[in-house]
Amino acid sequence: MEGNKKYIFQLLGPLLACLLWFGPELDANNHSVNLMAGVAIWMCTWWFTEAVSLAITALVPVLMLPILGIADCKSVSQQYTDSIIFLFIGGFMLAFAIEKWNLHKRIALKILSIVGTKPSTILLGVMVSTYLISNWISNTATTMMLFSAVFALIQETKIYITKHEQKFAAALLLGLAFSATIGGMATPVGTPPNMYFFKAYKEAFPNNTDLNFLQWSKIGYPVSLCFLMCTYFVLNFYFIKNKVVLTIEKSFFVNSYKKLGKFSWEEKWVFSIFISCIVLWFTRADIDFGAFKFKGWNNLFIKPKFVDDASVALVAALLLFLIPSRQSKGHGLLIWEDAKKLRYDIILMFGSGFALAYGFEVSGLSNWLAASLVVLKGVSPIFIILGICIIVTIISEFASNIASIQLAIPVMIALQKDLELPPLLLMIPATFAASLGFMLPVATAANTIVFGTKQINIKDMFKVGIVLDCIGILLITFICYLFLG
Repeated sequence: MEGNKKYIFQLLGPLLACLLWFGPELDANNHSVNLMAGVAIWMCTWWFTEAVSLAITALVPVLMLPILGIADCKSVSQQYTDSIIFLFIGGFMLAFAIEKWNLHKRIALKILSIVGTKPSTILLGVMVSTYLISNWISNTATTMMLFSAVFALIQETKIYITKHEQKFAAALLLGLAFSATIGGMATPVGTPPNMYFFKAYKEAFPNNTDLNFLQWSKIGYPVSLCFLMCTYFVLNFYFIKNKVVLTIEKSFFVNSYKKLGKFSWEEKWVFSIFISCIVLWFTRADIDFGAFKFKGWNNLFIKPKFVDDASVALVAALLLFLIPSRQSKGHGLLIWEDAKKLRYDIILMFGSGFALAYGFEVSGLSNWLAASLVVLKGVSPIFIILGICIIVTIISEFASNIASIQLAIPVMIALQKDLELPPLLLMIPATFAASLGFMLPVATAANTIVFGTKQINIKDMFKVGIVLDCIGILLITFICYLFLG
C-alpha cells in the first residue's frame, strides 16, 4: 500500500468509530452498543485495508474496551488465552515436528499420487478429505491436523506451476479452512454450536422427541454436502480455472513417493503421535447416536468437561520434546529452537476474535442485533428463516461460532413462542448460520490458521467469503424450510 493511502486508512478506522460513538443511538437505553459497534467498524476498516499489521489491529480491543468502559482490562486480556489458543500452540508444535522430519512431504506426495496432477482435482481432494474428518472433530483440530500436509502440497507443486502460484496456494488453504467449517455442520458433534444447540433444545423442550443424531444428519448432510460442492466451484472458478497450469507427468508423484524409502525412527514416532492425536480427538467426548450412546474417554477423569481438544494437543507437544531422536543425539524430536517458529501475531489475532466476541456480549451489541429479528413477526416462515440466517451470519463474522449460537438460541426460543412455529424450524437454521464465517480472518479459528501463512490476500478472502456467506444463507434457508417447514 502506498504511503499516503496507508495513512488515510489508518485515520479512517478511528474516524468511522467516532461517527458511531457520537452519532444517533442504536439503543436508546444502552450507549455501549454504539461504543462496541465503533470498535468493530474500526477493526474491520484496518483488516480490510491492511493499513497496519493485522497483529496490531488485534490489540485494539484490549486497549479500547477498557477505555470506553465496556469491559475491564483483566477480563478482556483473559480472552487472549482461550483454550483454543493452546490447541493452536500444541497443534503447531506437532506441525513443526511433521515438517522437521519430512513426514509432511511423505503425506503430501501420497495424497498427490492418489488425486492426480490437475490443480482442480488436488483442490477437490483436499476439501473432501477435510470435510470427512471435520464431520467428527472440531474445525480447528481438523485444520491443525491437515495444515502441514496441505502446505507441503503447495511447496511440492510450486515449481511446476507456470503462473499464479499464490492463487493455487490460496485456493488450497481456503479450501482446507472452509471445508473444515462446512464439515462440522453435518453431524451433531462436528462443531461446538451443534453440541450447544442439542443441549439447549433438550433443556427447553424436554418432552420433544423429534431430535437425535439421525434426525440432525438427515438435514446436516444435505446442507453441508451441497455447500461443500458450491464452495469447491467458487474457489475453483475464482482462483484456479483458466489461471493455474500445472505442467507435470501423472506418474511423477508416485515415483517421488517411492524415492522417499522407508520410514525413519523419527518419522515413525511423529506419525504415531499424529495418529494418536486424531484418535483421541475423535473419541474424547460422548456421542449420542440415538439408539446408543458412545462414551468418550474424558469420562475417565473426575471432571470430564475440564479436558478438551487443547489437552490432547499439549500432551502431544510435550511428548515431542521428551522422546529422543536417533539422528540428533541428546535431543528430543523437537527442541525449543524449533518452537521459536510459532507465529505470535496469529496468537494475537486469535485472541482479538475472542475479545471482540466478548465485547459484543457484554456491551449488548449482540442482543441488539438478535433483537432486530422481532420485526419478522407476521412474515412468511421462509423469510423468517432467511432473516434469522442473515442476522446470525453477521454476528458470526465478528464473534466466535459458539458465542453466536449462545446469543441466538434464547432469542429463537422466545421468537418461536410468539410466532407459534415449530422450534426446530428456527433453531436449526440459526445453528447452521453460526458456522457461516468466511469473510474475515478472525471469523473462525480455521480462517486464522490459514491466513497466518501470508499466502492469502485479505481482499480475495473477503470477495470469496461474501459470496459463500450468501450461498450458505440461501442453502440453509431453502433446505431447512423443505425438511422442517
